[in-house]
Amino acid sequence: MLTSAEIRQQFLDFFASKGHKIVPSAPIVLKNDPTLLFTNAGMNQFKDVFLGIAPPAAPRVADTQKCLRVSGKHNDLEEVGVDTYHHTMFEMLGNWSFGDYFKTEAIAWSWELLTEVYKIDKDRLYVTVFKGDEAEGLPEDVEAKAEWSKWISPERILPGNKKDNFWEMGDTGPCGPCTEIHIDCRSNEERQTTDGKLLVNKDHPQVIEIWNNVFIQYNRLKNGKLEPLPAKHVDTGMGLERLVRVLQNKNSNYDTDLFTPTIQLTEKITHQQYNNTQSKQDIAFRVIADHIRAIGFTIADGQLPSNNGAGYVIRRILRRAVRYYFSYLQYKQPLLFQLLPSLAKQFENVFPELQQQIDFVVKVIKEEEEAFLRTLDKGLKKMDELMQQAQKNNAVVDGKNAFELFDTYGFPIDLTKLIAAENNLQVDDAGFEAEMQQQKNRSRAAATVDADDWVVLQPQAFTEFVGYDTFNIETQIVQYRKIKTKGKNAYQIVLNATPFYAESGGQVGDTGWLQSENESIAVMDTRKENNQIIQFTETLPTNIHANFTANIDVERRKAIMAHHTATHLLHAALRKVLGTHVAQKGSLVNEQNLRFDFSHFAKVTPEELNTIAALVNEKIRSNIPVVIKTLPKEEALQLGAMALFGEKYGDLVRVVIIDPNYSIELCGGTHVANTGELGLFTIQHETAVAAGVRRIEAACGIASEKWVMNQLEQLQQAKTLLKNPKDLSKAIEQHIEENTQLKKQLSYLEQKNIDQIEASLLQQAITVNGTTFIGQQVEVLQPDMLKKICLQLKNKLTDLYVVVLAANIAGKPFVGILVSESWIQQKQMDANHLIKIQIAPIIKGSGGGQKTLATAGGQDASNIPNIFTAVQAVL
Repeated sequence: MLTSAEIRQQFLDFFASKGHKIVPSAPIVLKNDPTLLFTNAGMNQFKDVFLGIAPPAAPRVADTQKCLRVSGKHNDLEEVGVDTYHHTMFEMLGNWSFGDYFKTEAIAWSWELLTEVYKIDKDRLYVTVFKGDEAEGLPEDVEAKAEWSKWISPERILPGNKKDNFWEMGDTGPCGPCTEIHIDCRSNEERQTTDGKLLVNKDHPQVIEIWNNVFIQYNRLKNGKLEPLPAKHVDTGMGLERLVRVLQNKNSNYDTDLFTPTIQLTEKITHQQYNNTQSKQDIAFRVIADHIRAIGFTIADGQLPSNNGAGYVIRRILRRAVRYYFSYLQYKQPLLFQLLPSLAKQFENVFPELQQQIDFVVKVIKEEEEAFLRTLDKGLKKMDELMQQAQKNNAVVDGKNAFELFDTYGFPIDLTKLIAAENNLQVDDAGFEAEMQQQKNRSRAAATVDADDWVVLQPQAFTEFVGYDTFNIETQIVQYRKIKTKGKNAYQIVLNATPFYAESGGQVGDTGWLQSENESIAVMDTRKENNQIIQFTETLPTNIHANFTANIDVERRKAIMAHHTATHLLHAALRKVLGTHVAQKGSLVNEQNLRFDFSHFAKVTPEELNTIAALVNEKIRSNIPVVIKTLPKEEALQLGAMALFGEKYGDLVRVVIIDPNYSIELCGGTHVANTGELGLFTIQHETAVAAGVRRIEAACGIASEKWVMNQLEQLQQAKTLLKNPKDLSKAIEQHIEENTQLKKQLSYLEQKNIDQIEASLLQQAITVNGTTFIGQQVEVLQPDMLKKICLQLKNKLTDLYVVVLAANIAGKPFVGILVSESWIQQKQMDANHLIKIQIAPIIKGSGGGQKTLATAGGQDASNIPNIFTAVQAVL
């Protein structure tokens, strides 16, 4: 039986023999494409080639691409692991032709590989061909049908509709018909009972698509019209996981050697057994085996878990895996990080970046697991509260509250339902779905950019970037379009040549002006979209055909250049002082400062920061020339150039050298000519941003001088406040010590006062309907003293009791309520309820707390006496 590694290699070798260049997988995290967070198809890294704005690396290429999907048809995250053939992260084997071969070769080679190399039974294969769409004015793909007729019997060539057999990049852009290859994996007995062609595209778990050949021959405009492309392309994709399942004769992707090592290790760690059923326990095994790949490889490619964007997607995937092992494998401590070394070793020869960063990725995932397990514990306590409320609400958990559990505590709705059912409760499904839809609508509205079609003035594939060497140039507009985002109109302009640097590699985009004889248009930002440099303006020039001078904001750019060069000096200094494990994990370079994120597992000490800053300033004073070369990638790496994980590099790379013995990096940013231009370098802040990732904020040049002046000014103010002591540090220490002693004295006096108040209150206790009741206004200086008195009284009171204390502090009313557990059970009412329903309205305020102890504050102190009356009435 072929291993997955052999199957993958046979695919690449086959297409290499057909004249294809084998290219590496692009990072799973996408940059410079505002329409996608992750690489979700093999073609993503070639999108700019299809759009005609970048040349291909070769007319024929093939690869295996890391992909991630968490939405869309069959890819809802909550469904992954429930079936046996859909995944979050998957490998897409693909071959491409850029204006070279077309349907004849693509179809013939697909058949040859599957039947001659992989030896798949021809009688188990079916193909679908686009049948046309009259409403769209799209003809049947008779060419593909004719090509397939050379290899497979006509009854196995099935007509496909637009949904299944017409591929589109998006609402606009390149598109075309596709032909899918399906395989019937059922037993011979089942195949004799029902013809396989009746099950194609019917979601049958054993009759599945394994390869899609897309023939890109149209461009869709915003108005929906299709225009033929000048060059026709082939884009194919075959999921490795499904192919391995077929060739290893398994009924589930999870039974193949791509997943079994992880499942077996999970069994060993958790002491649970995987039985390949639809039980929650077995779904948990599949979820973990799938999700650990998505989490591990995405972090290795540079995307850390966070609360927004791509980082939030990774956090959601990780938390789903944690929920499953916590709930269904009865494993209550971090598990995922223990699986990573095995996974990294398994993929070392195809995706080496995980093995190269294994210690870092392990630490990030372990800390994420620990944090979420703490949150999960809080969520279970919250669920207890919601179930108590549900007992009073027709035994139904409110949908809004169920959504809060999902959104804040990471509880999936099925887990909430499970816990509710165990307690004879139901969940308001409709309310939950309504809240979920509202959140999706909000996210969609915030992210939506409505863009018109490009208006092309001069057909031109590539913009010449001249901004490395010049700050202005004579240019013309070659295309533009109107966009609308967050209710505001703006314009995107493409020039035939531009000095404007597009935001990339952490460096912000240039601003400046487009000037003609009659007007000047401000350029607000410059970004890259699918390798195209786009200038953003608020208005469009009156004469779009005019000749323009593109001028960048020179002073701003010079400050940005200085800070970018400073990041290289800082990076090298960090590696020399802290160790070579330091690797860049993110950066921001603008005119005001620089921000540099790097892998390191401990806080950088003040002494280390001083050493790092001193080393950078030494290199600045040395006025080292900044040498920039364009070299073949392999030659640059042999020189010792540092490449960043998660970045995509071409065959030729730009190398920035600041003393060959100090700093050599691959970099597409802009830099100063000599380090002396940086002036003074200062480190302003150091902190943690994620597990194993530290952040330094720093500045150089004028920005650094301003920061130093501000620090000196604050220092002088501190001296003045302390009456200009000779030894400032000693004076501050003395004040801190005096403050500590005063706090101790105040605490002693407060406790003495509390003891006296407590004794007085116990003497004033009365009994109302069998309940001990204390309701008094007391004299205290701080609101928290009410809580302290309540807690002290708790140790002296027994059985049924209710305590209500109020204070007038600086004209504002404050209240504390203490009730016993037995009183709560008898009255089916707690302190939180009393505060919110009985007390807060009386004092025109708000509050809350726990079941036995709650507090409130308000605006109307004149109503304090009414508080005691109101509570006593409840008794």
